[in-house]
Amino acid sequence: MVDRSELGAFLRAQRARLQPSDVGLLPAGGRRRTPGLRREEVAELSGVSSTWYTWLEQGRPIVASVQVIDALARALRLDPDRHRHLRTLAGLPVPQVETAAADVAPRLQRLVDNASPSPAAVYDRHFDFVVWNKPYVRVRHDPATLPDDRRNLMWTMFTDAEYRARMVRWTSAAQAVLGQFRTSVGQRPDDPRFTELVAALIDASPEFRTWWPNYLVRDVNPEAVEVDHPAAGRLSLELYQLRPVEFPDLLLVLQAPATPDDRRRVQGLLR
Repeated sequence: MVDRSELGAFLRAQRARLQPSDVGLLPAGGRRRTPGLRREEVAELSGVSSTWYTWLEQGRPIVASVQVIDALARALRLDPDRHRHLRTLAGLPVPQVETAAADVAPRLQRLVDNASPSPAAVYDRHFDFVVWNKPYVRVRHDPATLPDDRRNLMWTMFTDAEYRARMVRWTSAAQAVLGQFRTSVGQRPDDPRFTELVAALIDASPEFRTWWPNYLVRDVNPEAVEVDHPAAGRLSLELYQLRPVEFPDLLLVLQAPATPDDRRRVQGLLR
């Protein structure tokens, strides 16, 4: 439910922090009774009527479209955080975050390295690998061996024979990941990276080609997986999927050894 009073209070606070010169307006004659922009100035900058904007600040039950709320965000010079908050207060979808993975990779690398001995990796919205740690390489596989455009969880899951052979229940795991991938593709159907990946996977994997038309949509449902490792034997790993608050479009998947014995054997692979 939209809290109209909170929305109005937020708009008033953002209006009060700006001066006419901040938004390219010439100072009006006379002394201002209140700090910041006037309501009519915000309305003019946003392309809405002064009466309508006044009602919005007063918390009246009026509907504000995405286009109008975004125009208000531009008029009030809101930064991305304030813009998202304004959308939330108005009961509208929050603008999607676009993290430049290369820029944050060093920080994320430190994060996954400190997760040792648990295998851990971070993926972007396309399920492309961003960073991974040494336990991931020793227990699962090394993404660095793949070409840049194929360094992708879906590509690994459906085309890497060794990766597949190590998974005790490959079919259920592959369908679970496919379900999450299908959900992500549905949110960005025109994304060229998704389009290219889906075409390549249809061509390369009979299972993907068969399952893709079935729309195996699935929410996150982490569970334990078992891996038959050639050196350490069968390992049981508990999966955790986490999204960093500051990078909500990235996904951290941590695979914690399920028992002390699993942990000891994973540690043995790191020596």
